[in-house]
Amino acid sequence: MSQPGEEPTQDRFKIRGGLEEFVSRVKSNWRAATVCALLCAAAGWGLLTPVGLRLAQWSYDLPFRVRGVVHATEAGLVYMDEQSHQDLNQPFDKPWSRSLHAQLLDRLTAQHVRGVVFDIVFSGQGADPKADEELAKAIKNNGKVILAADYRTGGSGTAQSENALTFDPPYDPFYDAADGRLGSDFVYPDGDQMVRRHLPTDPKNDQVSSEGWAAAALLDSAVTGNSSNKFLPFYLDYYGPSGTIPNASFSKVLNGEIPTNFFTDKVVFVGARLRTKYSGERKDEYPSPFSYLTPDTPFSGGEEIQATAFLNILRNERLFRLPVGVEMLLIVLCGVLAGFGLTLLRPMAASITALVLAFCTAAINYFMFINFQTWFAWEIIVLAQLPIAWVFSVAFNSVQLYVEKQKVEQSLALYLSPKLVKQFAKDPTLLKPGARKQLLTILFSDIAGFTTISEGMDSDHLALSMNAYFQTAVQNCIFSTDGTVVKYIGDAIFAFWNAPELQGDHSYRACEAALRFRDQPAQFMNEKELITRIGLHTGVANVGNFGSMTRVDYTALGENINLASRMEGLNKYLGTRVLITEDTQKVAGPKIITRYLGLFRLKGFEKAVGVYELSGRVEEEAGTRELRERFAQALAVLAKKDFTAAEAAFHRVLEITPKDGPSEFYLEQLEELRATTLPDDWKGEITLKDK
Repeated sequence: MSQPGEEPTQDRFKIRGGLEEFVSRVKSNWRAATVCALLCAAAGWGLLTPVGLRLAQWSYDLPFRVRGVVHATEAGLVYMDEQSHQDLNQPFDKPWSRSLHAQLLDRLTAQHVRGVVFDIVFSGQGADPKADEELAKAIKNNGKVILAADYRTGGSGTAQSENALTFDPPYDPFYDAADGRLGSDFVYPDGDQMVRRHLPTDPKNDQVSSEGWAAAALLDSAVTGNSSNKFLPFYLDYYGPSGTIPNASFSKVLNGEIPTNFFTDKVVFVGARLRTKYSGERKDEYPSPFSYLTPDTPFSGGEEIQATAFLNILRNERLFRLPVGVEMLLIVLCGVLAGFGLTLLRPMAASITALVLAFCTAAINYFMFINFQTWFAWEIIVLAQLPIAWVFSVAFNSVQLYVEKQKVEQSLALYLSPKLVKQFAKDPTLLKPGARKQLLTILFSDIAGFTTISEGMDSDHLALSMNAYFQTAVQNCIFSTDGTVVKYIGDAIFAFWNAPELQGDHSYRACEAALRFRDQPAQFMNEKELITRIGLHTGVANVGNFGSMTRVDYTALGENINLASRMEGLNKYLGTRVLITEDTQKVAGPKIITRYLGLFRLKGFEKAVGVYELSGRVEEEAGTRELRERFAQALAVLAKKDFTAAEAAFHRVLEITPKDGPSEFYLEQLEELRATTLPDDWKGEITLKDK
């Protein structure tokens, strides 16, 4: 009995021992840890430059996938899509009739929209002066229209950049009707064409705000009134894939095919679905962090991006990246801590710690993203610094462990199987005496008639032949299915599965090993073929190291071990090669084909045991179907004590398989059964008096 205070004392010893080990590792490994810390810090610093731009972009993109779609209803979109081209009979290579825009604007005015933003540049006089007058009148009547102002860039004009050269304002009558309300349609995509950053004003002309900013100012000048805030770029908080913001086709709005209140109290952005300005010009499509959700329509138009910016400003949901200095300090500090700390840990502990740190880093960024609309380049930590620290730690510590492991393996390899050597080397506690209860599938094998076959053989020849037999059996059958060979007993092999390594399918593995025995090319000794008989059983046994630290005997003990041995011996009576118990068949049954051979009361066991012959794999089912069916019929008749009918039934089995051992066995048993008074509850079990 333990004395009062003994457990706390032991706990203190464990804690003290752990601390001492850690201090020892710091003293011995601090140089390597410092090198790793500097390496990780340098990697983080370097990747905060354009070299690591892609990691920064992923840091921005991925939180959207976790957060999911958000529905913002303060804005709406009207698309000039292909269907509208066809419905309204508008050309694909020229601007649309401005009369249609006037009609659209009148309908939106009737729906009491809060504002209309045209992501279309109405530059110069149109082909129809009357249509121009209609549009100017519609703009004036609405009173809350923002017109697009474009920038023409040098070169081919196939890409937008911050180096805008020429400002292209709208037609003067439209400009006057809109009271000079303009919005730049310019966006600034990254190298992968995704628009992440939004500039409220163009760097070259701060007199013109973006369409999104102008729309927000139209509703609430207090939001955008701070001049210092006006020039502060921000990152877009996308709400979902293309189409998330309420939208309708241009022709459907014009033809009255949408509810009359669909756009009520919304700011409506009008633009092309697939192409900016009019359809004959270049495409104005950009991917978003949600493009993966809509692979058929992964891109968003410029008007949808401007609408997103407007919603961000209006709802105070603009995203900001940490200041450069703060982000640099954070990344470098994380690199130092990760590099130094992981190097001090063993590979497994370092792996788990690295995963935990990666998760925590992502979680912290997501918390900032959701609650403070702030993000940082966390992927640099997760995909660069932590992997570098982990690889360095594993490599460094693996060298240390290798030296220790080699010493253990060299000793164990003298008397243990390769699998046990590896297992014991990982867990030195397995070398200590002791055992535990463990569910196993046990195999016993034996060579039929070995005594007769080996009689008169030269010792060297016998040893050479048996070594070749064991080598083939162990390597091709047992080790190939991850079995553990416990020992050789003369010509027999004792092996099991599910220890020392747990295996969820251990019963099937053992059956597969037995079938591989069957499928081995024929081996001969003394000019006679070697026939291997196998018995399998699944049950709980005592597994462990029985012996001492100087003499290891890793084995299993218990009555279930004896039952597996009895199964192997039963082959001799039934004329079979592989027998398994009902316990094994129940677990491995769906993956194997078996033939039920009946109930047997074996010597030394009180209860009758259900015995099955292992016939083959599932794909081999057809080959033994008729045999199994006829034999099952014969057993059913036998259980009813109709011995005459049973005799006829077993003979019918022999008609298709003349040398079927189990049928011949039962025919021999019938004479004794006829002379025996059987109990009323007899179910066909056979009692064997010998082992």
